[in-house]
Amino acid sequence: MTHPAADPAQHARLDRFLDEDFFGHQPASREQLPDPEPLLVNLTRCVIEVLAGARELDQLARWVSDDVYRHLLKRVVLSSRARAIKGLQAQRPAISIGRVTITEPRDGVIEAVVIVHSRVRVRAVALRLEGMDHRWRASAINVL
Repeated sequence: MTHPAADPAQHARLDRFLDEDFFGHQPASREQLPDPEPLLVNLTRCVIEVLAGARELDQLARWVSDDVYRHLLKRVVLSSRARAIKGLQAQRPAISIGRVTITEPRDGVIEAVVIVHSRVRVRAVALRLEGMDHRWRASAINVL
């Protein structure tokens, strides 16, 4: 048997094994995670404020996956352009949170719909939270 350092391919496999298993994001089971409803409500409110230009998207970075961040960034750019074309200023929207419906398709995963009421319309925000590193992280957010 060769020593791992003597075989570069085996050494690379060991490094990848260690990096992925010990330093990557670790899934968490439901019992290791806090109640998701406060995060769902706060994240929904923050997403609506980000799209309205009243909050910086960077404030959500800790709570969302890279894919969600990129998706929201595109929406922020489009919303900003639409406001500029109409000559509108960014302002904090007056909203209230309505019903929160939560399902759990598997352990450590929450899918929810949060109803958001504003003066002009009612919207639904669909979110998927996944337990990672003993906290919830949004892996999907869609404002309908």
